[in-house]
Amino acid sequence: MGVRVGLVGAGGVGARHARTLAGFADVEVVGVTDAVPAAAEALAAELGVDAVADVPRLLDRSLDGVWLCVPPFAHGELELAAVRAGVPFLVEKPLATGVGVAEEIALAVAGAGLPTATGYHWRHLDTVAAARAVCAAHRPRLVTATWLDKVPPPAWWVRRDASGGQVVEQLTHVLDLARVLAGEVVEVRAVAAPSGDPGRDVDDATAALLTFDSGAVGTVGAACSLPAKVRAGVDVVCDGAAVELTETALTVTTAAGAERSEPAVDARTAVDRAFVDLLAGRTGAEPLVDYAEALRTHRVAVAIAESARTGAAVRPGG
Repeated sequence: MGVRVGLVGAGGVGARHARTLAGFADVEVVGVTDAVPAAAEALAAELGVDAVADVPRLLDRSLDGVWLCVPPFAHGELELAAVRAGVPFLVEKPLATGVGVAEEIALAVAGAGLPTATGYHWRHLDTVAAARAVCAAHRPRLVTATWLDKVPPPAWWVRRDASGGQVVEQLTHVLDLARVLAGEVVEVRAVAAPSGDPGRDVDDATAALLTFDSGAVGTVGAACSLPAKVRAGVDVVCDGAAVELTETALTVTTAAGAERSEPAVDARTAVDRAFVDLLAGRTGAEPLVDYAEALRTHRVAVAIAESARTGAAVRPGG
């Protein structure tokens, strides 16, 4: 019998995970649920599985794991319900709109000793491992994290209380890589350009300064006022080397010249595969970004948003 999994959230991201899981020979997708029943029914029909009325009924189906793919504002009770049921979960980023809910969940997960994973799929790129090796050998000095994009289509995204804002919802991916490559962020100072659109309160742009415990310094640049994505990635200037990393390419420049490479793995598939392997108890399963590790990145993103709102320097908690 394969690994039995369920899915909460039948939107675009949830559907992507569901289709990936359904394609694994050793996985049985037991059911799908969504706050919009029609969405769950449509995805369930596509996959040939059950549409389940609600989360408690889904968790009651002897699951080995559950994928929680919901908007930022919907986190909290879902994760706590999984913990109470003793069902390991993979949760999509961001963990919440702020830190309070995420901190509560982290405590519950730690207390239960429950295996978890999060949707920081960039970590599974082989190019990230290569970039990490460069930064381990050459001391990072300057980090530049960038996400220049459009406003995504979901209606909830334009409301700060629903999405957390661009830094929390989008830029978090490259903030996570900044931590991986340069160390923990100990202080942030941020400013923002408010939206001129009366229909949304998510800022048009955010700029921030970062201080790392490694001694490196950094900048953040995020904007959502463009017609399409222009760039999303992180650059690191090291002693004697420079790293330019995006989801699709890595360029490392040293005295010997510049060397460019592209990922050999599909990170979106790899994150699901790794959690399935963990649930199956396979030894040597690829390390995952568990909830506690994801919370460290989430604290940085929320600290930037708080600094932009208040104008004060903020030290990420925890």
